[in-house]
Formats: sequence, C-alpha cells, structure tokens
Amino acid sequence: MTGVLPDSSISAMLDAGQIACDQPPVEGQIQPASLDLRLGTTAYRVRASFLAREGRTVAERLADFEMHRIDLTNGAVLEKGCVYVVPLMERLALPGDVNAVANAKSSTGRLDLLTRTITDGGSEFDRIPTGYVGPLYAEICPRSFSVLVRPGMRLNQIRFRRGHAQLSDAELQALHKQVGLVSGTPVISEGLGFSVDLRPESSTLVGYRAKPHTGVIDLDNIGGYDAADYWEEIHATDGQIILDPGAFYILVSREAVTIPPDHAAEMAPYLAVVGEFRVHYAGFFDPGFGWAGAGGSGSRGVLEVRCHEAPFVLEDGQVVGRLVYERMEAEPATLYGREIASNYQGQGLKLSKHFRSG
Repeated sequence: MTGVLPDSSISAMLDAGQIACDQPPVEGQIQPASLDLRLGTTAYRVRASFLAREGRTVAERLADFEMHRIDLTNGAVLEKGCVYVVPLMERLALPGDVNAVANAKSSTGRLDLLTRTITDGGSEFDRIPTGYVGPLYAEICPRSFSVLVRPGMRLNQIRFRRGHAQLSDAELQALHKQVGLVSGTPVISEGLGFSVDLRPESSTLVGYRAKPHTGVIDLDNIGGYDAADYWEEIHATDGQIILDPGAFYILVSREAVTIPPDHAAEMAPYLAVVGEFRVHYAGFFDPGFGWAGAGGSGSRGVLEVRCHEAPFVLEDGQVVGRLVYERMEAEPATLYGREIASNYQGQGLKLSKHFRSG
C-alpha cells in the first residue's frame, strides 16, 4: 500500500509509539489526513532562522543562536519581525517506509505567521525523512502581526505518507474527468493550476492588505477582532491590482476546487519566474474540501501573497499556483466539512477565523 496515511493510521501510530506526545492528544488534533502539532512551554528567541544540518541537533544549534528564552505557560507575545524556535509536544519514531511533510495551518498562513518545522539533522524545512527518530520544533516568525501564544496551540500540522503518492498529469486529467476537480477547464502541469480572481461577480472587493501598525492578536480569540483594525480592503474595477513591495495580501482563487475523499492535496508555487511576488502556500487540502458529499460545492483557495523587490501588476485570471494531488492510502473516517468542524468549507474570499465576518 502507498499513499497519504488517513486518520485511522495516525491513531495507530500514536498507539504504537511512532508518534509520542508530552501530553495526551486532544479532541480534533487528528485531522482527516494530518496531525496538528502543539506548541510546548518554552520559546527561544534566536538571532536568525537556521537548519540543524546533518549530524547536528536543533538543541546544539540553539546554543549558537539563542538570545533569550520565553516561558509560554501563562501566554507570551511573539513580536512581529522576530524569529523564535519552540519545541513541540510531539516527537517521532517513523517506520522505515514512512516519511512526513509539515505545513502551516490555514489560519496561521492567513495571519502571515511564518511557521516551519525543523528537525535534528534536517537540511530542509518541513520535510522529514523515512525512519526519522527525534523531536520536532516549530520555527515561528510573525511577519505582519505580533501574536499572543500559549502551550498547546496548534499552528502547524504534519502529514504522513508511504511510498510515492503524487498523481501524474495524466492521472490528474483522468481524475478530473471522473469527479470534476475544478470549475471550468483545468490547467494541468505538474499539478492543477489555479488563478487569481480580480473580477468578482457581485462586488469590487478583491482582497485585503495587512496594515503595518496594529495591535496584538491573541490566537485563542476566535471571531474577536474587527477586520478594519488590521486590514485594508482592496477594490478593483478593471481586473488588476498593483502589489506593493513588502506588503502582504489575502486574495482568492478564481477556481472552485474539489478534493475527493480518497485524495489529498497541497498548495505549491507555480513558477519562480511568474512575477515579483510569492504566493504563500500554507495549505494542506484535506479529503472532502469542496466535496458535495461533505457540504461543499467546490471551494475557493485563499491566496496569501507577498510582493518582493518591485511593484507588480497582478491581473485577473493570472495563474499563480498549483494544487498537487496525492492518493490516500485509505479513505479517512472523517471528511473535511462533514464530521469535523471546518472553518473554511465552501469559502470564498475570507480572512482567518480570528476576525468577525460581515
């Protein structure tokens, strides 16, 4: 068997000690095709982002880069523009045929909260090789807003896979013909391409830009903030906007996408040369996202966009990213939007769950 491991297999890994936890797992931590990772009790403020590299542990490298330690027990603010390393409550003892990939959760990405997983001996962010035995750490860099965090908060998630799971372009074409992965004609090239929507049908609102000077966001305060205090609305009447260097935007895909129950997907960059901007890809798309049987009818992909060195004109329909589809090893017992609480099923343009809607 090959493919992305479903929730039942993740539960079995916990029972077998292949995933160990400082504290027992909590309700909702196991997702249809991933496991949420929880912050521990200490944050290390470091001088710079780093990887452990071969033969070194993260703890050893922390000794080189640590500036000071922060006790998170009663909550603490991680400041915008600073880099922190937080030991996670979970650690791994992966079998020799299982590897893992981590990614920021959707709400984390929508706050421009750069969160990556690092490991002992690791030479890549968020990639964990087969057979890895050791602790997990979150590197956190708030880029637009300072945030209040506490132990047990779940900013990133991990997905496990056995063997090669990614669909080829031919397999993706066949799957689209079978279930209709996207509204309209699919753009398939090393994944399913998606474009930006800058001509919405019933409004001129096409996105949001993060304000540069705002208050702290408590990540436990769901629906507690007025969007106008943190975001500037972006309107367009001619199907284009100009991205400002260094600014962070929330936009939305023109296509409504579907992830059938026996597949999962991950958002990935389209082309490095597509323009002077980057679409952040804080996103695992779980089985059932946009699926009619799980309360969806296709769901838009929210795009987290940051412009780089020069102002750049972004135009309606411009392809900015792709969804890489993977087979599930087995269909999960729970689907996104059906058995589990899902904040973004059937979404359009939407900020993170911390902001009041309407």
